[in-house]
Amino acid sequence: MADQTHRYAAGFPKIGIRPIIDRRKLVKAALNENTMQLALHTAQLLTEHLRYPDGSPVACIVNETCISGFREAAECADRFAKEGVGVIITVALGWCYPLETMETNPVLPHAIWGFNGTERPGAVYMGALHAAHNQKGLPAFKIYGRDVQDIDDTSIPEDVQAKLLAFGRAGLAVALLRGKSYLSIGSVSMGIAGCIVDDRFFQKYLGMKNAYVDMTEVSRRIDNGIYDAAEFEQALAWVREKCVVGPDPNPIDMRIPDDQKSQDWETVVKMTLIVRDLMIGNPKLAAMGYEEEAYGNNAIAAGFQGQREWTDHRPSADFLEAVLNSSFDWNGSREPYIVATENDNLNAVTMLLGHYLTNTAQIFADVRTYWSPESVQRVTGYRLEGHAAAGILHLINSGPAALDGTGEQAGQDGLPAMKPHWEITEEEIDRCLAATSWRPTYMDQFAGGGHSTDFVTKGGMPATMVRLNLVEGIGPVLQLAEGYTIELPDKVHDKLDARTTPAWPTTWFAPSLVPGDPVFDDVYSVMEHWGSNHCAVSCGHIGADLITLASMLRIPVHMHNVSARRIFRPSAWSAFGTKDLEGADFRACAAYGPLYS
Repeated sequence: MADQTHRYAAGFPKIGIRPIIDRRKLVKAALNENTMQLALHTAQLLTEHLRYPDGSPVACIVNETCISGFREAAECADRFAKEGVGVIITVALGWCYPLETMETNPVLPHAIWGFNGTERPGAVYMGALHAAHNQKGLPAFKIYGRDVQDIDDTSIPEDVQAKLLAFGRAGLAVALLRGKSYLSIGSVSMGIAGCIVDDRFFQKYLGMKNAYVDMTEVSRRIDNGIYDAAEFEQALAWVREKCVVGPDPNPIDMRIPDDQKSQDWETVVKMTLIVRDLMIGNPKLAAMGYEEEAYGNNAIAAGFQGQREWTDHRPSADFLEAVLNSSFDWNGSREPYIVATENDNLNAVTMLLGHYLTNTAQIFADVRTYWSPESVQRVTGYRLEGHAAAGILHLINSGPAALDGTGEQAGQDGLPAMKPHWEITEEEIDRCLAATSWRPTYMDQFAGGGHSTDFVTKGGMPATMVRLNLVEGIGPVLQLAEGYTIELPDKVHDKLDARTTPAWPTTWFAPSLVPGDPVFDDVYSVMEHWGSNHCAVSCGHIGADLITLASMLRIPVHMHNVSARRIFRPSAWSAFGTKDLEGADFRACAAYGPLYS
């Protein structure tokens, strides 16, 4: 088994907890212990429920003393900087001095929990502190329990817990992005604008860098054996045992000979190892004398152009994309490597956001077709029902859909799921592989050969379809649709699938409708308003978390079906309007500008 611990050698960002207290002597003495208990309980909650991408519990640092003035606030900021804190939560039981105790780092996500009590109301401090943050242009999240608590009750109410966890998930995603790289392998594929790498967007909105490698570097490493040969043999044996080859969809006179197909398998396994090494490095290459190649590019996401400068004469990247995006390979379960087909870096970022919020694999797909109930009935004689009654979207692409997308993993509720890698069993891995057929590529599209995945996502999985786009005059915008995967009768699926590219993986998706909504009143409008040919699909209804994360990055959300009660944004957003939340989001993001501006 390959040792990949170097992937996390730099460690993970921590969450810093700031207990705040009134500096008046008698008040400080009365509230010090309970204030510290609130902070400790907050840290305990976050550590118990949040995980880093490797599955380890999130680390929280509680400042060792309650902060009551300028000096202690500065000492806390200094300590947090040295400890690698990337997210901040301030906790207050009663009144404190806002300007003296506030944290003013403009790039760290910041939430303030003001205790809802009447004896020494922390909500008053919270209100004053938020006013200071908003006046100074430092947006922060307001957390205030719905029910009044007694002064000696240091438990965390359920509604406060939910907001702390939502903020923690999104804040950690922001921190995990910062300082990392997107690796572009190749350039623009087939004229797709999403392949254009806008380094200003990555730098200003995500705090990321951009690395660029030509696809010839992959060829060079294949030709010169710049990969771990022992792992290659292990991977190839796994492929021969676990990867089921399906029927060749090409006419007989266009099929690649079997011996060439066997060589193609060896090539795509090498490509997979090489792209992974280009992303995160590999110390074994240094031991082979390739010190520079061993470094990698500190990349948390990558894209492979493929078409057509590669695929016209070399095996397609479908295997490397599908396997790297999955939560497992020949080394067992592990964190997915986010890799976008066609170097669609905007979809890679979309996948990355979903991944960091859920710690799960993502499905990359074309938004191929809207099937109305009438069209399905005309073609198949079948009437759509249940979640699919108003119509379905056909999401399909040749390779980059993670094998987790089969839905062969089971969630706690028994429904099909895509789970964090540390929760996936060997049996579930085997089921995902068994449900996937590896079909020879269509030779009219991939003249260099290779194999594409073919599976159908199991129905009943709660899912969120997402896309980030760049729009001139606005910048980045996010759109999302919560809904469910749909399982059609086999004969119905086969008829519909046969009308497109049936040797590729399919996810049938039905967005949840909102009567009267200008977009989500029907499924056709969702398709009509989708901003790109691609989307990413996450397991679970994570729309609210995506909206929270987008607000931290100052990316407005222009299309969603999340109820207003679930939306959690910085308190300053209400100053930009409370009746039209979508418009307020655009105005707030425009006013504050990119997070790293």
